[in-house]
Amino acid sequence: MKTIVVIPTYNERTNISQLIPELLGLGEDLSILVVDDNSPDGTSEVVRAMGATDQRVLLLQREGKLGLGSAYVAGFRKALQMEPDLILQMDADFSHKPSTVPRLIREAGAVDLVIGSRYLNGVNVVNWPLQRLLLSFFANIYARRITGVPVKDLTGGFKCFRKEALACVPLDRIRSDGYAFQIETTYWCHRNGFAIREIPIVFEDRHSGTSKMTKDIVREAFWLVLRLGIYNISHPRWGRCASPRKDTTRANITG
Repeated sequence: MKTIVVIPTYNERTNISQLIPELLGLGEDLSILVVDDNSPDGTSEVVRAMGATDQRVLLLQREGKLGLGSAYVAGFRKALQMEPDLILQMDADFSHKPSTVPRLIREAGAVDLVIGSRYLNGVNVVNWPLQRLLLSFFANIYARRITGVPVKDLTGGFKCFRKEALACVPLDRIRSDGYAFQIETTYWCHRNGFAIREIPIVFEDRHSGTSKMTKDIVREAFWLVLRLGIYNISHPRWGRCASPRKDTTRANITG
């Protein structure tokens, strides 16, 4: 299946120069779309040079640091215009292993959204500070209970969408820029009746660079989850899009 891998970047020159060759070497029918927020370290120059020698490498360069969520929205819109079968998203920092990409693609043959889950079978996170791990773990419990989406890793960013599912996510309504964006996109897939499957992954802290996590991102996610919970109450009807998968009403989630 034709797959486009969307990777947002900001100061990821070292990582992206290693990640792109690994992804291209997987043997899958995939292209890579890097959405760079005008990184001062020259990330876009690296991607542009790779694209000059391999047409599978594409660059969407933005004017400045506009946020993770808006980077994904821009990347998803561009990817949907290219009419792929699948759109896969991942981080540039190797916390998402390229070797897992083929399995995400395979699993997407049976469902509409595949999530690489850190919490499906216990906790599979390596080298995170305890405070960061606890924040992530309990944020997922909070998000799951308030939104009603029965996914263990709602804040995870290693995901593979069928184009039909992503096309039904109201990208024009999304305003979140941190990991709340991940909650929103999965919420809308669930809300629209698409089949979701989590597969276990081992998440390892970034190889190089610095984390973009801030207190503002945490606050944003807290309030977003409350808004989605209220939306569930005020809009009880489910499913505005038709899933191409059978046996999918509100969710079809397995390990």
